[in-house]
Amino acid sequence: MGGNGGQTHAKSTKNLYAVTFMDCTDLRVADLNIRNAQQMHLSFQNCVNVKALNLSVTAPGNSPNTDGIHVTDTRNITIQDSVISTGDDCISIVSGSEYVQARNIQCGPGHGISTLPAIRDIGHLHTSCLLGGSGYAKNITFQNIEMENVRYPIIIDQNYCDSRKPCTEETSAVQVSGVVYKNITGTSASEEAVKFYCSKTIPCHGISLEEINLVREGDGRVNAWCDNVGLRNTGKVSPRC
Repeated sequence: MGGNGGQTHAKSTKNLYAVTFMDCTDLRVADLNIRNAQQMHLSFQNCVNVKALNLSVTAPGNSPNTDGIHVTDTRNITIQDSVISTGDDCISIVSGSEYVQARNIQCGPGHGISTLPAIRDIGHLHTSCLLGGSGYAKNITFQNIEMENVRYPIIIDQNYCDSRKPCTEETSAVQVSGVVYKNITGTSASEEAVKFYCSKTIPCHGISLEEINLVREGDGRVNAWCDNVGLRNTGKVSPRC
């Protein structure tokens, strides 16, 4: 399925979807190939008990807001065995979503798997919270992930804004808690391989790093930047705050 999205990519219209499933129960979507959507490719809205399997989603790496799979107000969804290459989030999980699992996902180029308020119980890196948002993002696990030349492989950004201009520090933010990063290895394209940029007003807490080994792609060092975060390291963690 081709969306002929080249003409609309520059306009960055955020409410265009190639395929949307809305108000579905016990849904199975499999063996679907979507490419070059006008904006977002595949959306699940207000669905319950969803399996999305063996999907292929592609768009140019420089195409804005071309999320691969967008999940909102959806409960009990598994996204598995899929290849997603877009100019924005490979998978975006937003408000009202619970019990989401993403397994065996090949992601890139793109912004990774992003979570925004208010979500909970997300399994299997990017946690971004839009400025002015409210609510929570909690009980999220990222595990068994291999990074290859990824910019900011592990990041939580409570001061994120969807803008080309620099983001200002936010005085109110989404509550981020209970996030686990486990068994994540590979290479970083940026010097900062771990970045926790949390709010002074509502700090991140209950963040856990377990068995992390990230090195710089090519030569160079990596480091971790941690602001306003309650952090626990378990086992080998490199780099660490």
